[in-house]
Amino acid sequence: MAVSVELQRLLGIMRALRDPDTGCPWDLEQDFRSLAPYAIEEAYEVADAAERGDFADLKDELGDLLLQVVFHAQLAQERGLFAFDDVAAAINDKMVRRHPHVFGDAQVADADAQTTAWEEHKRREREAAGDDASALAGIARGLPEWQRATKLQKRAAGAGFDWPDVEGVFAKLQEEIGEVRTEFAKGRGHDALEDEIGDILFVCVNLARHAKVDFGAALRRANAKFERRFRAMERLAADGGQTLPQLGLTAQEALWQLAKHEEAANDPL
Repeated sequence: MAVSVELQRLLGIMRALRDPDTGCPWDLEQDFRSLAPYAIEEAYEVADAAERGDFADLKDELGDLLLQVVFHAQLAQERGLFAFDDVAAAINDKMVRRHPHVFGDAQVADADAQTTAWEEHKRREREAAGDDASALAGIARGLPEWQRATKLQKRAAGAGFDWPDVEGVFAKLQEEIGEVRTEFAKGRGHDALEDEIGDILFVCVNLARHAKVDFGAALRRANAKFERRFRAMERLAADGGQTLPQLGLTAQEALWQLAKHEEAANDPL
């Protein structure tokens, strides 16, 4: 009951914010397109809180993300398109439809089998709707490109277009690195380098997929590691009465190695 009461309160707050006479000027200016970047930002903040294991922050960030759903639903209701209840009904129906092993008589062996079945359900739904019949149909172009790359690769793998093991991915990665080196040597310009570096990144996404590692989570971890160690370098330089820009690259590298050593010494594992 408490969940329902608070959700109704949130819907009421959103209606008040969008009231043409007494609402908030900023909220009244928004439309679907202007809100889209905020939804993406909030989703990333949810992921960050989950990654850090900060559950108080996760609660707040999930609320921010829910607000984006409510905001879009309010805009749609004002245009007579759909309402929040329709959004909830749509996802309820979809979840029941795509989980016949829970809400019906079907069976799945494990999580991998469920993922395969899920994609098959989606394919049949696209087919029934008369959408693009390609195995790559329905992958949103608004996704971060690494996510889109992952989805493209998974769909292609579902059609049998994939390396049988990770060794093929390593070989392709070495090939693409060689091609980037060649482009640097040829000096053919920005577009050629962008194309070849893109190939490397695409293969790195494939490597993460074969390793069952989330590419975004891995990159977030790498970013956090770099930030942590760089800040440690700044602290170590300050302890010596200097700043990083005052030091040469050799001295900076020495501080980087010291920061790594400190981190390893403090790691309980």
